Amino acid sequence: MSKKTISFSLLAVGLLILAGCGQKTANQNLMSEAQIAADKIEVVHFHATQQCWSCITVGEYALKTIKEKFPEEYESGKIVYKDINAELPANQDIVLKYQASGASLFVNAISEGKDNIEEDTAVWRLVTNETQYVGYFENKLKNLLK
Repeated sequence: MSKKTISFSLLAVGLLILAGCGQKTANQNLMSEAQIAADKIEVVHFHATQQCWSCITVGEYALKTIKEKFPEEYESGKIVYKDINAELPANQDIVLKYQASGASLFVNAISEGKDNIEEDTAVWRLVTNETQYVGYFENKLKNLLK
């Protein structure tokens, strides 16, 4: 693959991200990672029926991070991963709960039965570098489990 092809591919991925993947939604109950000690964490990947490479990869890397870095928490249900097709009518309640629009990744740090929902937009900038993504997401989850 030539440098020109690689540059064009990276530009195309960036434009797809800017065009709608991972946009921030309004009126969310935003959490402060320094203040939350989560009893349970829900990681929710929302997507359309047809997904681009970056939308698929954001979900795959999140699940990979959870399974590889937090196997005990994943097995016990302390960290839960949900892959949600936001276009399906059966999923509208969870889409409304998270106020999801477009492809997005949310982290809900549940503490004392209270939801603390945050959309993680940083993952979209890291989607082209698996090592950076996994390191970032691992640290995010570790901070929420403290």
